[in-house]
Amino acid sequence: MTGGVQHRQVEADRRYDVFHTDCPARDVVDHVTSRWGIWVLISLRSNSLRFYELRESIQGVSEKMLAQTLRALVQDGLLWREVEPTTPPQVTYGLTEFGREVGEPLTELFDRITQRLSPSGAG
Repeated sequence: MTGGVQHRQVEADRRYDVFHTDCPARDVVDHVTSRWGIWVLISLRSNSLRFYELRESIQGVSEKMLAQTLRALVQDGLLWREVEPTTPPQVTYGLTEFGREVGEPLTELFDRITQRLSPSGAG
C-alpha cells in the first residue's frame, strides 16, 4: 500500500511531535493502543491467523470492530493481509517487521502482567 506509514521516508534527525494533533505517528499510536489493536498484535505474535481465528482468539470483539482494527493496522504497515481467491475468500493476517518491532514491548508488558497475576507469580 503506497500511502501507508511503512513507505514514508523520515529524515534521520527529524522527530515527530506525537503530542501535536497533526502528527502522523499519533494515528499509529492510537491504532496500536486502541481497545482491540493491542489484542490483535499480541494474538499474531507467534503466527499468522485467518480472520475467523482472530475473532475466536480475541473474546468480546465484534466482527465489525475486528475488521476496522485490522484495516487500520494494515494501513499503518503493522500487519500484512493475504486473500486467497476461494469461495468464500480466506483472509490471513500476520505481523510485518514493523508490527513485530511494535508488538514486542506489548508482548513483554502482557507477559509481565499475566505472570504477576498468576498464583505462582504473586509476591
